[in-house]
Amino acid sequence: MSIGRDRGRGAGRAGGAGARTGGLRPFSPFSIKTKLGTLVVVSVFITTGLLMVAVRTSTEFRFITVFSVIASMLITQFVAHSLTAPLDEMTTVARAISDGDYTRRVRDAGRRDELGDLASTINLMADDLEAVDRHRKELVANVSHELRTPIAALRAVLENVVDGVSAADPETMRTMLKQTERLGRLVETLLDLSRVDNGVVPLKARRFEVWPYLSGVLKESGLAAAGRPGLTSGSGGHTRNDVHLHLDVFPPELTAYADAERLHQVVANLIDNAVKHSPPHGRVTVRAREADAPGSLALEVRDEGPGIPEAERHRVFERFNRGSANGGDGGTGLGLAIARWAVGLHGGRIGVAESSRGCRILVTLPGSSPASH
Repeated sequence: MSIGRDRGRGAGRAGGAGARTGGLRPFSPFSIKTKLGTLVVVSVFITTGLLMVAVRTSTEFRFITVFSVIASMLITQFVAHSLTAPLDEMTTVARAISDGDYTRRVRDAGRRDELGDLASTINLMADDLEAVDRHRKELVANVSHELRTPIAALRAVLENVVDGVSAADPETMRTMLKQTERLGRLVETLLDLSRVDNGVVPLKARRFEVWPYLSGVLKESGLAAAGRPGLTSGSGGHTRNDVHLHLDVFPPELTAYADAERLHQVVANLIDNAVKHSPPHGRVTVRAREADAPGSLALEVRDEGPGIPEAERHRVFERFNRGSANGGDGGTGLGLAIARWAVGLHGGRIGVAESSRGCRILVTLPGSSPASH
């Protein structure tokens, strides 16, 4: 694998990322406060009207009192039922969710009052819990599958050595080393994933020169492939040595403010992903420019592969998502998820940018601590 250099021209542009947002429901004329106030007003009007009728018709006040109480109770019962029925349903759904049934939903989420807000919140919570439960099951299934393959291969080789079927020659040891390295990469990826979920990774950001830093990352990527010929990618780390890595930084003295170790994860994962999907003797370009804000960094990794269909671009950074265009590359589908996490720690953005050819991943770092934003 060769590494090209170009302290090129032009300027990068920052990408964007969407997020789910929410807010308070605006005032509604059908709110519970309005209904209760209307109940009081109607009851007062009924009582007053019956008193006026009693005065004009000489009707006994005891009959008027009985009629007033009955009318007020009927109206109160009607309003109370409209309030308590949704609460009963919410209680039933909440108990089902607490028992692990995340498929239940509250039907009155369309109400235009506070109970509608509560129903929508419960449904949103159920959606999130269902997604978490699905991801947990996917995690167990995917990790079990990823661990089973190298363990089975390693066990088969060891059994052959112990039974005398094959000798412990260098070729056999290389095969065992290959599977051991695959297990090690998977364990390291799962540790990173655990740090993501626990939020225990502090940023050690500093300012550094981009050119020598990225040059080192590209050299490490090239040496990793050249030093282990013939190994499968497993859970990370490509093996292609026919892809040309090209570095393009402008201006040459460009600097960035970031955690070098976390940014290394981002760039290495993006390069690994780009190389895997490059055509034979393809070209992967790592391009760095100053972004729109002073001191910020726009970093992009571009390949000449098949690209990512527009319908799948919003899912490429999800865990265990390998995409239909990946063709079964053997990865875990965690590299881009970890890259998004590392960029998020910096308060930056990462996304799939438009490209006339191949895939272009754009990373934008703000150039300062996330706490200052």
